[in-house]
Amino acid sequence: MTTSVIGLSIDAADAAALAAFWSKVLHRPVNPGATAESAAIDATDPTSGPKLAFWKVPEPKSVKNRLHLDLWTDEFDAESKRLTDLGATPVADAEKSAVRWTTFADPEGNEFDLVGSLPAG
Repeated sequence: MTTSVIGLSIDAADAAALAAFWSKVLHRPVNPGATAESAAIDATDPTSGPKLAFWKVPEPKSVKNRLHLDLWTDEFDAESKRLTDLGATPVADAEKSAVRWTTFADPEGNEFDLVGSLPAG
């Protein structure tokens, strides 16, 4: 028997708006029929990651999320700027061994990390 992760569900105040943000971040279209109550972004190929489903919940985010996305980039500075331009907020920077990352918050405050190699030198 095999068990696989096919998707992640993300709580939202406005599912369509949050899906639109992540659609731009991941360069993946929001599925047709998105509403403020529910929206989804399918994987476009095996390397694009799992399906993301966004569900409206009545309560606001109040503490650090227990699960977050880690995004890899080969162009850390440019991608950091692009994410900020899309509405992400930088929260903290870190480095370890040969990698660096910035924790961002999406427009609804959900944390995620942008990870990249440390510059040579």
